[in-house]
Amino acid sequence: MFYAWGRFSYAHRKVVPLVIVGLILLLFFGFGTRLGERMSQEGWEDPGAASTSAAKIEQETFGRDNSGDVVLLFADPDKNFDAAKAHLAELKANHPQEIESITSYFDTKNPNLVNRDHTTAFAAISLKGDGEQTLKDFRAIEDDLTATDVPLEVGGATAVADALDEGMANDISRAEKAALPLVGLLLLFVFGSVVAAFMPLVVGGLSILGSLGILSVLAGFQQVNVFAQAVVTLLGLGLAIDYGLFMVSRFREELDKGRDVRDAVATTTATAGQTVVFSAGMVAVALSGLFLFPQAFLKSVAYGSISAVGLAALLSVTVLPSLFGLLGKNIDKFSVRKTSRRARRIEDTFWYKLPHWAMRHAKLMTVGICALLIALTLPVLGVKFGGINETYLPPTHETRMAQDKFNEEFPSFRTEPVKLVVTNATNAQLVDVVMQVRQLDGLTKPMGPTTPTKDGTTVLAAGIEDRDDYARIVHELEQIEAPEGVELYVGGTPAMEVESLDALFHKLPWMALYVVVATFLLMSLVFGSFILPLKAILMTLLSLGATLGILTLMFVDGFGSGALNFTAGPLMSPILVLIIAIVFGLSTDYEVFLVSRMVEARRAGQSTDHAIASGTAHTGGIITAAALIMIVVAGAFGFSDIAMMKYIAFGMIFALAFDATIVRMLLVPAVMHLLREDNWWAPRFLTRLTHRLGGDSPEPVAAQHPAVAAAPAPAPAASQVLAEEGASASTANEAAVRGDRSADTDEELIPFSELVKRLNSTDGR
Repeated sequence: MFYAWGRFSYAHRKVVPLVIVGLILLLFFGFGTRLGERMSQEGWEDPGAASTSAAKIEQETFGRDNSGDVVLLFADPDKNFDAAKAHLAELKANHPQEIESITSYFDTKNPNLVNRDHTTAFAAISLKGDGEQTLKDFRAIEDDLTATDVPLEVGGATAVADALDEGMANDISRAEKAALPLVGLLLLFVFGSVVAAFMPLVVGGLSILGSLGILSVLAGFQQVNVFAQAVVTLLGLGLAIDYGLFMVSRFREELDKGRDVRDAVATTTATAGQTVVFSAGMVAVALSGLFLFPQAFLKSVAYGSISAVGLAALLSVTVLPSLFGLLGKNIDKFSVRKTSRRARRIEDTFWYKLPHWAMRHAKLMTVGICALLIALTLPVLGVKFGGINETYLPPTHETRMAQDKFNEEFPSFRTEPVKLVVTNATNAQLVDVVMQVRQLDGLTKPMGPTTPTKDGTTVLAAGIEDRDDYARIVHELEQIEAPEGVELYVGGTPAMEVESLDALFHKLPWMALYVVVATFLLMSLVFGSFILPLKAILMTLLSLGATLGILTLMFVDGFGSGALNFTAGPLMSPILVLIIAIVFGLSTDYEVFLVSRMVEARRAGQSTDHAIASGTAHTGGIITAAALIMIVVAGAFGFSDIAMMKYIAFGMIFALAFDATIVRMLLVPAVMHLLREDNWWAPRFLTRLTHRLGGDSPEPVAAQHPAVAAAPAPAPAASQVLAEEGASASTANEAAVRGDRSADTDEELIPFSELVKRLNSTDGR
């Protein structure tokens, strides 16, 4: 199928790029340019949770709780606030469409609105809009909030939301302006040719444009969180460039083997192209696990990320093969190095020697690396969870500093109170409920009504002194005995966080089961084995655990928080779910590229150990380059002002570093060497299915050459090949490991366990 598609792409090499690129541009300019106005700040809550019901009842009865939208802090050592009072009056007069009311100490003389020494007072601005309109109202008045003659600071829930939104936009801009040029230089170093280096960038750029268009279309049907755009850019750009890198590398390799351009295009599509598609499928499977969770935020990230990954794979097997056909050997045009790719024996390369070294020390490598990764996983046991708030902004951000100061000066007015919504209660029943809630400790003040009862509904509220008490207080409120006929709903941000965490622990095992089973089935089709997918999943879990452990040390315990300018604290549970999906998908991504080449060598008749070394030799350098590219892209987001983006970026960086080094280059060869022939075990139906899937595989190159490897450089040489399948004489390295014997095509390959049984049976006769 893929080989035939490669032939089709070559035959229509002028039409395919025009059609695909035209559709992408139409999608972007038709929809993608309007994405910003369609995205939402909402979607963090569980729609089916009691806290969501409480918020809905409160809003339907009393309107939106907008008392904490914007907070203006005024400080004056002389206790003279006349200028502040005049500024507030002017602000309200100039913005009647946006401002509903302003509550301040200057008008009410409420002693709770000024600090003890009367040097700091605040005004609370309530905005008229609901939902996304609230943010638009804030931006309409933002420039007029401050005045040159009135010293003040701006905080509040909407101000924090605006700062987070601005931080996301800056992250995307930084990735586009800083990461892309660095990636281009890295690709130029890898390929040594301007044209070859430009090919993956084409896929990356088109993938982002198309993904933004798809996100905008989705936003017309369902809520798309603003955070989704940053994640889509991060994943889509990195994976698209990686896929392009693998395709370009394989095309140049096939040209070096002596294939003509048409066969090189078809072979590249049938090998690297098929691997790219299955790899993207596995990343999509991992991300699709997010659909099991109720939060709209996770669903929107899943939709956007899956579309970006799928588009990256589609472009890699459509646009790139056609461009290869147009360019031919001009793929190496405009070289920046004068050295040519010279033939080297594959046994002389670093990437061939490294797995042999790991196989010679297989038991030590397996035990040592597994122990290291498990040890790095242990800090996960101390993870804490929370919600999104001002602490996700840098400690030096002006909005963050204003909110911190407000929380310190006026702790009873925290913008995150816990609430109890009481419906259908008589006066006596309401008194009964109030007496019960006032027995709770850990609150900033006794829990009481925020407004008079309306339509039989009363809202009781109070702040919580310590975030660590959120779960205890919410659960105690849930245990309050409701009088007959009365309904109680626990709400507020603390309840939303606790219920979100409960949903996480309820859904996460199902997500894990789904992702593991689906990944196992897909890998079985790719590898034609049941053992290799099982090994891959176990190694991915080790890598994932180590990554989460380091992230916990950084973002919960605070290691490096000062240098990286963020505040350590509880994690949002949806962000943990997201990083699990991303890291699992990326880990299986590189496993597919590495092991696919091993399987390819094995099917050509090579022994297990030589297939391991050969597969590593062909992909080691490319996997390392691909990981570096992803790290560069993720690194651009590592400088984010938003702690949650730093968390995802560093999660990807650590996962990629583990995967591309000790896991794929050392642990994989060691474990596969210990498994020996059992690596390739599969039931007959899977073998038949795998052969049917790859039934249109390319013909081998007619010319025969010694086994050689190519270092990336600009000038192609048709007589130079990377590795001749089935060829490799006995070498000192091969003699040092077990099982290194090439099998003829008519020999029966027997799993090691079966071989032992047959030998024992022979001895017994």
